[in-house]
Amino acid sequence: MVRITEDLVRRRAEHNNCEIFSLEEISLHQQEIEKLEHLDKWCRDLKILYLQNNLIPKIENVSKLKKLEYLNVALNNIERIENLEGCEELKKLDLTANFIGELSSIESLKCNIHLKELFLMGNPCTEFEGYRQFVVATLQQLKYLDSKEIERSERIKALQDYPEVQWKIREQEEAYLLKRAREKEEAQRRMQEKKDEKQKQMESKLGCDRESKKREKTVWTLVTAEGKVLNVNVPKLHFSLKDDEENNQIILDLAVYRHLDTSLLDVDVQPTYIRVLVKGKPFQLVLPEEVKPDSSSAKRSQTTGHLVVTMPKAKEIILAKQKVSASIKHSDCNTQQKTTRRSGQVEKLEVDPSKYSFPDVTKIIQEKERTGQGPIKLQPQKVTEVKKSSDDFENNEDVPPLI
Repeated sequence: MVRITEDLVRRRAEHNNCEIFSLEEISLHQQEIEKLEHLDKWCRDLKILYLQNNLIPKIENVSKLKKLEYLNVALNNIERIENLEGCEELKKLDLTANFIGELSSIESLKCNIHLKELFLMGNPCTEFEGYRQFVVATLQQLKYLDSKEIERSERIKALQDYPEVQWKIREQEEAYLLKRAREKEEAQRRMQEKKDEKQKQMESKLGCDRESKKREKTVWTLVTAEGKVLNVNVPKLHFSLKDDEENNQIILDLAVYRHLDTSLLDVDVQPTYIRVLVKGKPFQLVLPEEVKPDSSSAKRSQTTGHLVVTMPKAKEIILAKQKVSASIKHSDCNTQQKTTRRSGQVEKLEVDPSKYSFPDVTKIIQEKERTGQGPIKLQPQKVTEVKKSSDDFENNEDVPPLI
């Protein structure tokens, strides 16, 4: 709310050396002033006062300005004419484009006998039937109304028709005041709704900020409590953690609510743990092995609504070497082919004949020992003598002979 302050008046009184007591003219237009005050105490010698294009709803606190000759309060929120009886020297009054609908309030200007010009253009009362006749007949001291001179014949005619015109004006005035009251009530209601909506938005924003800060603090506590990561299940959800060794990955199946909006889920995979915020409530689980966060993926089941998070392990699996099965073939050119099956590939190796020598099987002839005609005689078993391994060896007769 902009008020009329002493500093404002002094700044507007530069032409008077910033002295306000002896100030005769001041312009306070377009200042968004919402109340007319203090000028009747600070500037008793004022003759011209400009207050157009503000937010003044009522004419007040000017009755002590005895020397005031011109008052301009156009383009404000004034609804009736009042409190100008003390302005004895008032000659010109500009009330253009206000909300004056109570036309009968001009009767208060009868005391301003020096008033010659009155401006009411742009007010609702100018739409009333008989508006000009009523004003001309009521304020007989006027010379000009809305910049138009009042002729003597016009005044005589207005005075003749005054009783009938006055009755019509009162009737239209009452209808306008009822309409205006409803408009005010509706405007006040809309203003209150906007105010409530704005307040609600501010509270909601503050609530979100508080919840966010609280959530951040909670998550930080879960991660850093005593330097260890904690296992937490605030939303109290069922889950399973599967170690898929065949595909070298860890799979978390979290039974989140089936109809829960996915936007209310926040998944955070770290090398040693996984954290899921379900409607702001943290679920946190330490993993048995380190995983790759960048390669992890999260999906929702269309049937159950479960959240399935697949996390590849950080350590790669080293496959064990398979046994080598080889077949060696000999040929006349002394080559050896070795077939090795490793990782599904067949590799043929050629052996350098210079490094290895093989007997020529073509020259090997089986010896046949014949003792004569008839069946082959069985040869007696030969006993191989055992040489002494050392000179200390003693023959023990109790030990049976080697066969």
